[in-house]
Amino acid sequence: MRETQRPPKGTSLGWQWKAIIPIVGVLLLGLIAFQAIVVALEIPSGHWILVVAAAGAVVICFVTLTVLLILIERPLAELKKTIGRVRAGDLSARVTFAGRNDDVGQLGRQFNEMIQQLAENRAEIERLHQGEMARAEHLATLGELAAGLAHEIRNPLAGIAGVVEVMGRELPKESSSRAVLPEVQIEIHHIQAILNDLLAYARPRPPEIHPADVNATVEQAVFLARQQVRTKPIEIILVPEKKLPRIWHDPVQIQQVILNLLLNGIQAIQNQGKIEVVLRQEGEYSVIRITDTGKGIPRESLSRIFKPFFTTRKEGTGLGLPLAKGIVESHKGKIEVTSEPGQGAQFEVWLPMLRPDSQPVNSEARVIN
Repeated sequence: MRETQRPPKGTSLGWQWKAIIPIVGVLLLGLIAFQAIVVALEIPSGHWILVVAAAGAVVICFVTLTVLLILIERPLAELKKTIGRVRAGDLSARVTFAGRNDDVGQLGRQFNEMIQQLAENRAEIERLHQGEMARAEHLATLGELAAGLAHEIRNPLAGIAGVVEVMGRELPKESSSRAVLPEVQIEIHHIQAILNDLLAYARPRPPEIHPADVNATVEQAVFLARQQVRTKPIEIILVPEKKLPRIWHDPVQIQQVILNLLLNGIQAIQNQGKIEVVLRQEGEYSVIRITDTGKGIPRESLSRIFKPFFTTRKEGTGLGLPLAKGIVESHKGKIEVTSEPGQGAQFEVWLPMLRPDSQPVNSEARVIN
């Protein structure tokens, strides 16, 4: 928190006194010098016109200062009072000297215009905030509704899957219906995957965070991903960082994140390719970098890949990356992604080395072109 700078203690003279005191001092010195000259030169006492002229000069100075007090001091006092009202939140405050046709009036008009702009900006911010709050509430309601529907659909779907399996066993081998059963089962599994992802996104479980070896967590995810490419010309390389200490994380959830990113990389590689997983320490973070040689992500899609249900694949649910982002954010971490079409993609998962609830960190997922 920035410390408020306070003025030094003690009484401070106003600008009017700072102006009057030197003038009065000069006038007094002038009168004393004038009297000394009169005595020294033995000017006749009848020449009081000089004394009158000196007195007139004093009167003119005081009249000038009085006019300055009216023209300058009062607007300054009003401006100071109005600024205090604005600081307290009253954006309806205005200065009254804005109608004057001089520099002070111009200053007043500019000040009033500035306060008017601040009032309009605040009203716009409040309007946008209310809109975002209403939208968030609407989305939360839809999320609860979707989660409820997904939960209700899963049970009948499991029954349908069981019936299809029974039908497959009881149908004669020569029956033409056997040919469509595998397709039906694939579609059922696809729907089940979508429902599971939807439930996980709508009702995420809190992470069970404890100190664990992040190298082992990533290694397990790489092992599972390698099982998916045993028959494909895709190489998955793991470069661990043995110097990394045990960090606070949920190994199951972080393994899910890394596996999701690895599977995305596998699906992005159409023929032969490579995926490299590198761990390193960056300040107070452990960083897991996943680089693939796939087709990359279109630039127009980079800003949308973390939004729910957005996908560039026909078989995708559009919930994998939002789920991964949510898990990393629950660890007070962040995800960064860079990609160029035709040159692959690179994801970096940043996890804090310290306990997540002991030090707040920025958890926004960043997309870098």
